[in-house]
Amino acid sequence: MAVGKGEVEEIVKARTDKRDYRRIVLSNSLEVLLISDPDTDKCAASMDVRVGAFCDPVGLEGLAHFLEHMLFYASEKYPLEDSYSKYITEHGGSTNAFTAGEHTNYYFDINADCFEEALDRFAQFFIKPLMSADATMREIKAVDSENQKNLLSDAWRMNQLQKHLSHEGHSYHKFTTGNWDTLEVRPKAKGLDTRDELLKFYAENYSANLMHLVVYTKENLDKVQGLVEEKFREIRNTDRNGFCFPGQPCTSEHLEIIVKVVPIKQGHKLRIVWPITPEIRHYKEGPCRYLGHLIGHEGEGSLFYILKTLGWATSLSAGEGDSSLDFSFFIVVIELTDAGHEHMQDIVGLLFKYISLLQQSGVCKWIFDELSAICETKFHYQDKIRPIDYVVNIATNMELYPPKDWLVGSSLPSNFNPSTIQTVLNELSPNNVRIFWESKKFENHTDSVEPWYETNYSIERITSSTIQEWMQSAPNENLHLPAPNVFIPTDLSLKNVHEQVKFPELLRKSPYSTLWYKPDTVFLTPKAFVKLDFNCPHAGDSPKAEVLNEIFTELIMDYLNEYAYYASVAGLYYGISPTDRGFQVTLVGYNHKLWILLKTIVKKFARFEVKPDRFAVIKEMVTKKYQNYKFQQPYQQAMYYCSLILEDHSWPWMESLEILPHLEADDLAKFVPLMLSRAFVECYISGNIERNEAESMVQHIEDILFKESNPVCQPLFPSQHLTNRVVKLEKGLGYFYGVEGLNPNDENSALVHYIQVHRDDFMLNVKLQLFALIAKQPAFHQLRSVEQLGYITVLMQRNDFGIRGVQVIIQSTVKGPGQIDLRVEAFLKTFESKLYEMTSDEFKSNVNALIDMKLEKHKNLREESGFYWREIAQGTLKFDRRECEVAALKQLTQQELIDFFNEHIKVGAPRKKTLSVRVYGNKHSSDYKVENSEPVQPGSAKIDDIYSFRSSRPLYGSFKGSFGHVKL
Repeated sequence: MAVGKGEVEEIVKARTDKRDYRRIVLSNSLEVLLISDPDTDKCAASMDVRVGAFCDPVGLEGLAHFLEHMLFYASEKYPLEDSYSKYITEHGGSTNAFTAGEHTNYYFDINADCFEEALDRFAQFFIKPLMSADATMREIKAVDSENQKNLLSDAWRMNQLQKHLSHEGHSYHKFTTGNWDTLEVRPKAKGLDTRDELLKFYAENYSANLMHLVVYTKENLDKVQGLVEEKFREIRNTDRNGFCFPGQPCTSEHLEIIVKVVPIKQGHKLRIVWPITPEIRHYKEGPCRYLGHLIGHEGEGSLFYILKTLGWATSLSAGEGDSSLDFSFFIVVIELTDAGHEHMQDIVGLLFKYISLLQQSGVCKWIFDELSAICETKFHYQDKIRPIDYVVNIATNMELYPPKDWLVGSSLPSNFNPSTIQTVLNELSPNNVRIFWESKKFENHTDSVEPWYETNYSIERITSSTIQEWMQSAPNENLHLPAPNVFIPTDLSLKNVHEQVKFPELLRKSPYSTLWYKPDTVFLTPKAFVKLDFNCPHAGDSPKAEVLNEIFTELIMDYLNEYAYYASVAGLYYGISPTDRGFQVTLVGYNHKLWILLKTIVKKFARFEVKPDRFAVIKEMVTKKYQNYKFQQPYQQAMYYCSLILEDHSWPWMESLEILPHLEADDLAKFVPLMLSRAFVECYISGNIERNEAESMVQHIEDILFKESNPVCQPLFPSQHLTNRVVKLEKGLGYFYGVEGLNPNDENSALVHYIQVHRDDFMLNVKLQLFALIAKQPAFHQLRSVEQLGYITVLMQRNDFGIRGVQVIIQSTVKGPGQIDLRVEAFLKTFESKLYEMTSDEFKSNVNALIDMKLEKHKNLREESGFYWREIAQGTLKFDRRECEVAALKQLTQQELIDFFNEHIKVGAPRKKTLSVRVYGNKHSSDYKVENSEPVQPGSAKIDDIYSFRSSRPLYGSFKGSFGHVKL
């Protein structure tokens, strides 16, 4: 039975939230939140266990994380290995977990009609898991592979360096991922058996009173309560005391320091860190939210605005970072330009000047009230998100907040308490600071190495008086507090929509533009979505044009920033990004002031001028971005080469990087008028906007860009409507492209094994989707769990502009990509027999799971708009795609699926079209040399030159065709 823990205030929920909530506590002290949502298609659950990596025993670093991996394998009740993940995946769901310092979170979602069995399987993690000796050894390799992929990641390296430079006796200091050394070699040397230690750790620490469960279901609360009591009451409760990690991790020797760090990637970064009072203790007062809002502001007079104007910084963020109930840090991260790197002392001086300004101004009630109002509107008009994300958010909140605030967390600062904010502000002092300064320029100028990631660094002491000197010598700029935010919506009313519109309609068409429109009849929120796709033929006609287009879009964003930043703070988001054939503008958020922002953006296009100082900064930023592509994970490099081979109108980034050093502001000044001289704008407008408003917006764009006396744009000629075309691979041939990894220090190799199948077609789509659904988990189980090829192992669908296929992606240090390719083919051969052995009930179950996935409703306007925009952008215009594919699935027979497999997927099938992209890490460079010189086997074709290959192959027809084919 469920028992209560005394009277609990009603759980605070958003005004628009129609779900029912109930808190219960089981007899074993497991605290549970039940959520009933009759409208949901997916059910979900999350278990948060207040045992994390900080609890790792000394000498067994990564044990908590390793346990998180092991619980997925099997249980006494369900002993078949990986059967939990198989059940979830085959019924339209997904599952994962993560280990943080103080807690570990396990979660899943699944189609609603399969929830009860899934919940039972999930509960066994915490009742009687099986951790076999064989699985233990294999999964240590998976943890090691996971760590391998992080070794050359600056984010992981910096995180560990900050931990390393803290008190050795504090749990924050620990290395928490684990690797082969910490989980196998070192324990063995001490006579420890890792599996025994794992079982002991689980038995001693995993107790029901340290767990919080959230269950999200379609059923009513009474029914789900009975279900939860039945499934979870057997979890053992040892009344384990909760863990706490008192004391500050940073002693005096770890403060007042500058740490010079050598990163992997190009670029310079300042990370200024202060240990502070955790905000969780004062979450209603929101001291870090208030200070982060001001120090991280980007409007005129802000710290970032000044640094940007001086040409010293390209981004700045501020707020609470690594936090717990016992300790926390306030972090300011500033991305520097080359010039900014030379002015580090001035930048730190300006930061402390701004903090001094906050001290002098006092805590401002109007700023707090404005922030509080923004947060309140955001909370009450929040979009519905995926249940799986929702349950994880709440489960992690349950230990930290009283039940009434489980849904709110710290998102609603409402108590104005100047002294609380002042306390944290006082902690942002020169004698409490740690400064981490990252730059490649420190190479060969450091004297220390962090042991886990081998990051090179050196430490210098600084004093308060040094920082005072920097403040005095810093430029005398006009730093000031932000102005009141004009973008805060005051009209949140819903527009009248008289007709129930199911799909977007083509509302307007002219030589300059098309307008697709769909009013919101589902979500009923005061929000809108606007997408403007500018098709400009000159934007992508060379690598030089492509990189100039990117600089142009970055500059527009740069020019808008101090004005439009206020819009993003108020919940109206915008983005301008380059595309293969032009650029896109996206606006999403409250509709009330959207029109004002859109007009400003259009005006920036119409009156674009190149400011040489900003051009230089953006050019430098884009150059570093291109230089850093070589530090991408090998699997990302393999996916990039795959796209380069398949997509006809794509330029290699290496050529753009070659051009960049030679570009001048004048090149852009000549390019932009040429690019805009011929344009066509495809628009999609949806949400809380009336038809006439949508038409007025597009009319305004046409008036400003196409219809002034000296127009910026002219309409396209019929021949200029560009489309994306995809290379058609030859039937019966297996193409392969091998290349050495771009980072010579990366041991990881990668493979993308791609099977091209068909051009968008409802029946073929569902056959491919059904194959992918059925094969996904067996592929993961065989190639990752059993063979341990690598942590990153996935089988997934691929869609290039309506050309569909399936791909297996694997990253590995264990085997080279040629060997992995053979393992993928071996898997496909064994999978073939599983397909034949499938019972008719299993087949029907998989079909029904896929139907349920397709019928899943969109959760919010952004998700719905993304779905319809993809149809418009690709030219497929199949707005009823889901219904049509469900109809096709209902007609599909098991034999038709087998025939599809035999024709398109089966190894050696005469009509099969494959492409293997192999990226060789430094561990497999000898494989590269050998495999590159071997004679090509019959049925295979080696790609030596991507561009010769592309030009020699036929292309699939584009769905886009001519815009003239679109009828009103």
